[in-house]
Amino acid sequence: MSGLATVPSFRRGVKFRFDAVRDAWVLLAPEKLFMPDEIAVEILKLVDGSRSIGAIADDLAIRFKAPSELIATDVLATLETLSARGAVQL
Repeated sequence: MSGLATVPSFRRGVKFRFDAVRDAWVLLAPEKLFMPDEIAVEILKLVDGSRSIGAIADDLAIRFKAPSELIATDVLATLETLSARGAVQL
């Protein structure tokens, strides 16, 4: 179980980058390709292996002028889903 103090990172071998051919951000994992939606892209841009989920949520709440509790719930749900799929480590 993860919480706001958890520091997410990409699993070994997973790369998050902009793919010019697809004109979209992609998450490349061994034998997998994820095409994250716009919200997930903004979250993944802040995953650096040192920033906590709470810090990511606070950053997005300020940037998008949204309630931090709502953003934190969305960030946590997105990262848990990506963790279950083997892309992110929590």
